Amino acid sequence: MPAFVQNLFPMKRLFLLRHAKSSWDDPELEDHDRPLAPRGRHGAKRIAAYMREKDFEPTIVLCSSAVRARRTLELVALALPEQTAIEIEPSLYHAGSRELMARLRRVPRGAPSVLLIGHNPAMQHLVLILASETEQMEPIRKKFPTSALAVLDARIEGWHQLGPGAAILADFVTPKRLKR
Repeated sequence: MPAFVQNLFPMKRLFLLRHAKSSWDDPELEDHDRPLAPRGRHGAKRIAAYMREKDFEPTIVLCSSAVRARRTLELVALALPEQTAIEIEPSLYHAGSRELMARLRRVPRGAPSVLLIGHNPAMQHLVLILASETEQMEPIRKKFPTSALAVLDARIEGWHQLGPGAAILADFVTPKRLKR
């Protein structure tokens, strides 16, 4: 797309957050019901602090209904503006990257940014599909760990235009990289 045309479209920002590390302490629990491990709570808090520091303020949150995803959201919500719309969606629990993209395409046109909290391998695949190929993508190709946050920017008029290669990777961070 020529530069003069790109400037006609506003930037949409997509935050893709893999849920924090879950606990396997109770083997009787269904996968959907696993809580966060202490390491997961710590990682989610680091990501929340990073989001606050960077002024990352999604207008809408779409979150899997799995307990570990909802607990991740509770910790990250401390960094979100009060007016952020939050939607817990059971269909995101088993969704693959195509289903996630289809859901994102239904986001209202006027929403400038969305935070999607979900599961691997779908989250990793979605980043690899949406982001244009750069050297920055190499760590994501190798691994998309728990509590990893990918930030994608797309010059699209509406979310319905989101598709393969439509975005650039603006940021990628993991709790491990945030250790001080």
